[in-house]
Amino acid sequence: MTRGWCKEYTAASYTVVMSIVRNIAGITKGMSITFREMLQPTEVENYPDGPGPTRGAVLQERFRGAHELQRDENGLEKCVACFLCAAACPSNCIYIEAAENTAEQRISSAERYAKVYNIDYNRCIFCGYCVEACPTDAITHGHGFELASLNATNLVMRKEDMLVANVGMPGQLAAHSDSLK
Repeated sequence: MTRGWCKEYTAASYTVVMSIVRNIAGITKGMSITFREMLQPTEVENYPDGPGPTRGAVLQERFRGAHELQRDENGLEKCVACFLCAAACPSNCIYIEAAENTAEQRISSAERYAKVYNIDYNRCIFCGYCVEACPTDAITHGHGFELASLNATNLVMRKEDMLVANVGMPGQLAAHSDSLK
């Protein structure tokens, strides 16, 4: 009777010992990787001090950054105030006020233009629906990514903040665009 009990005890202890050995082997394997990586030299990328406008950050072509309002080849705004971007926006962060173009002062090539065009980045989710909805390709995603601010009012971008540079604009239009700022 003693012998049977000893065999059961030996089999049970063998299972426990093998379980402990497997656990120790797993921990040793994980710690070996940790110590090996710990001894490797650290690679540091100085993000804020890199070259160029992105300061060293690598951006993919399809990156959705801060919005830009485009101009046509004559320097006129492409936005025709059709409100499709505002209608497509799921977070309702786009606010537009339309105005009529006059013969003496053309802002856009169409009958109307966006007198006020604001995007509230407190609400924007960068989904890209506004870009897809625009029939004139007036709004695009740029590569601007540093939008953080301690003040929520700084995150409401106005039309003047989003318009691309005045390169190649006629004199009267450039002066008007600069006076908006």
